[in-house]
Parts: sequence; C-alpha cells; structure tokens
Amino acid sequence: MNPWILFIGIAVLSWLVQMNLQNKFKKYSKIPTGNGMTGEEVALKMLRDNGIYDVQVTHTNGHLTDHYNPATKTVNLSDGVYAGRSIMAAAVAAHECGHAVQHARAYAPLTMRSKLVPVVSFASQWMSWLLLAGIITLNTFPQLMLAGIILFALTTLFSFITLPVEINASKRALVWLNQSGITTLHNHGQAEDALRSAAYTYVVGALGSLATLIYYIMIFMGRRD
Repeated sequence: MNPWILFIGIAVLSWLVQMNLQNKFKKYSKIPTGNGMTGEEVALKMLRDNGIYDVQVTHTNGHLTDHYNPATKTVNLSDGVYAGRSIMAAAVAAHECGHAVQHARAYAPLTMRSKLVPVVSFASQWMSWLLLAGIITLNTFPQLMLAGIILFALTTLFSFITLPVEINASKRALVWLNQSGITTLHNHGQAEDALRSAAYTYVVGALGSLATLIYYIMIFMGRRD
C-alpha cells in the first residue's frame, strides 16, 4: 500500500475523531449530574474514596488540557471541568483521578510510561533533525537516519503504552462514578460515551505514529517509492 494513502486516511480519521470529541464535550457539558458537584469536588471525592490524600486538585487554563502529573502529584483540571457541574466535567475529573489511583497502586503500564518520559522527551527533541539529515545523507551516511528511526520508534512505543493507561483510567473512573452514585444508569452511559470518544484520539495518534515509523523504515530500506 502507498504510505501516503495511509497517512491521508489516518489524518482524515484523526480529524473526524477530534470533531466527534468536541461535539461530545459540548453535548455532555450541558447535561448536569444531578447532585450539583463540580469537577473539582468530584475529583476530591474520588481521591478520598480511594484513600489518596497526598494529591492536590488544581486548575489549569485551556480547553481539554486536563492531566495528572505524577511528578507533582496534582490532578490538573481545565476551565470547563474544574468548575463545571456536568456529566462531562464529572467524567473527565474522574478519569484524571483514575491516573492518580494508578500511580498509588503502582499500575505497571503507568510506571513504564513515566520512566520513558525523559527518554521520549530527548527523542522528540532530536529525531526530526536526525531523520531530515538522514534522508539527505542516506546513501553516504545511513547511520544518521537509523538513529532517527530508533528515536522515532521510542516515541511510537510510548504512544502504544499510553493506550492501556488511558483505557484503564477510564474504567476506574466509570466504576467509581457508578458506585459513588454520582451518575445514574442513564448518565453513566453518557459518561462512558464521553470517555470512549476521548480514548479514540489516543488510538488514532498511536496508529498515525506507527504509520509514520513504517514510512521512514521503508525509506531506509530503499523502498521510498
């Protein structure tokens, strides 16, 4: 298969997934949970219910910028989630706390991903330059491109390790939301739909990274055409 067809297909799929996520965010941000809790309050309750008292819940600017930072032990919630009282706010807040629970329970994929962060940071900084220089000097100094491919492979590995981390965090969030009574049977399905849409973005990102890696390997093997 022509790799450009694959790239275009993944790019279109990525755009569709992002649009779907944006639509789901808007839709479920208008539906209240019923108990009036904000995303911050949901996060604090989930942490306490899991016996976690050394993680802070903070506010971060932006849209869909929510994340858990294991280095600082902070659950960082975006504008619409931190003060939001919707199904989406509750689902996202619980998902990020799912990462905090993973950290507290030493969830293996999260531990592996955390250890790879400095390596991936280094790889991301240099791989583009090495790949560009490697393509230019492919026939005279192929080692440059090989080094770039190795670094790119590390970032691709990181993308795939991220998948079980994100999926497991959502599962933990959904179980807790149901057990805690924050979501009703109907709302639980809506929260699950929202988190599933978010997970698709990671799947598409990982596939896109893999497709790009294969393309560079094809160039290195003299099969660019």
